[in-house]
Amino acid sequence: MKAHDGMYIGGEWRPAASRDTIAVVNPADEQVIGHVPAGTAGDVDAAVRAARAAFPGWAATPPAERAARITALRDVLAARKEEIAETVTAELGSPLPLSQAVHAGVPVLVAGSYAELAASYSFEEKLGNSTVLLEPVGVVGAITPWNYPLHQIVAKVAPALAAGCTVVLKPAEDTPLTAQLFAEATQEAGLPAGVFNLVTGIGAVAGQALAEHEGVDLVSFTGSTAVGKQIGATAGAAVKRVALELGGKSANVILPGADLAKAVNVGVANVMSNSGQTCSAWTRMLVDAERYEEAVSLAATAVAKYVPGERVGPVVNAKQQARVRGYIEKGIEEGARLVAGGPEAPKDQGYYVSPTVFADVTPGMTIAQEEIFGPVLSILRYEDVDDALRIANDTVYGLAGAVWGADDEEAVAFARRMDTGQVDINGGRFNPLAPFGGYKQSGVGRELGPHGLSEYLQTKSLQF
Repeated sequence: MKAHDGMYIGGEWRPAASRDTIAVVNPADEQVIGHVPAGTAGDVDAAVRAARAAFPGWAATPPAERAARITALRDVLAARKEEIAETVTAELGSPLPLSQAVHAGVPVLVAGSYAELAASYSFEEKLGNSTVLLEPVGVVGAITPWNYPLHQIVAKVAPALAAGCTVVLKPAEDTPLTAQLFAEATQEAGLPAGVFNLVTGIGAVAGQALAEHEGVDLVSFTGSTAVGKQIGATAGAAVKRVALELGGKSANVILPGADLAKAVNVGVANVMSNSGQTCSAWTRMLVDAERYEEAVSLAATAVAKYVPGERVGPVVNAKQQARVRGYIEKGIEEGARLVAGGPEAPKDQGYYVSPTVFADVTPGMTIAQEEIFGPVLSILRYEDVDDALRIANDTVYGLAGAVWGADDEEAVAFARRMDTGQVDINGGRFNPLAPFGGYKQSGVGRELGPHGLSEYLQTKSLQF
């Protein structure tokens, strides 16, 4: 795989401050496919300085011109879709069809939505005798995870550019090659020098330096709740704005009148997609007592189709593999019934985890409370609708969820009572304009659509 040996700063690839590198490993075969620079605080400082120098000019650029540059970026990403998909498959292990449809396809859709928003968004309004201006917040420090490497980048960078902000990106160390492709795309799309900058490196060094840098006005982070708390504390000490998209333990609630077979099959597919490495995955399936065993049987049949190495890929690295297998062992230890899968590695090579289904899971079990981030589904029993709501809301998280009912009205009535940021109703489709983000410890702020754009704006009022 092609890998740059420098940082993308100020519109060009520059040598890194250190000769230290990070090996990029293909999780499907455990082979090294490239090396990228291990960024330092010095690299971050250079990138932030470039972003600050570029900010006045980009902020003053008319929204229509910003929209044109984002449109050009979208077109480059679309033209390089196959290359992007192959790169994601190589460094994340995602099956190629998933990489093509989701990892390469969705970012094109999201970038296009922000090109349209940049051109149509009202950056000022009249309120009585005041004119209210919505202005770019400044330099954005974007720290992205490995599970959806390009989507998470576009979901932060595109709205920041639309708002008139400049950006320094620190991508996850497991998937930096996709980030380098994105940097190439910004250059090909004609973004002015310094508007977008890339520093690769590990979170504890480059990520921390970016979050702490006094030249960064807003930190946008997606990742674990534990790290999000640290970044929030750092930003709070500096009175710096943050947007945090963190963990989840989403409930898939199947109400008594719902189509059980459809709800279970879609629910299993949701959890197994991307090897379970999705913060919004519906990892807790809630079923009424009367149909519980039927749901368990349907889930066992559905999960058998997800063969490791074919329909489901590996998890990202050896540490994650050990972590997920540890959770499976914990589920067995705490008394959950193993319906499918188990802790044994299904393949001799690669960081694979057996697609796993647990039944007889109770709300207090570890596997019902903690984010596993692997292909593991827990099925819980409820007695009535109020009991289902209590179980659904009984975690520290509130990122996403699903409700299946006899009709949309019944499902919506239940969803309105859920403590979560986004709920799919009877299999609702993905909407790139809908705000995405969490309640409780699932985060602060929203991504996607106009709500995502507003995260990168600050408000000024002029009185006449």
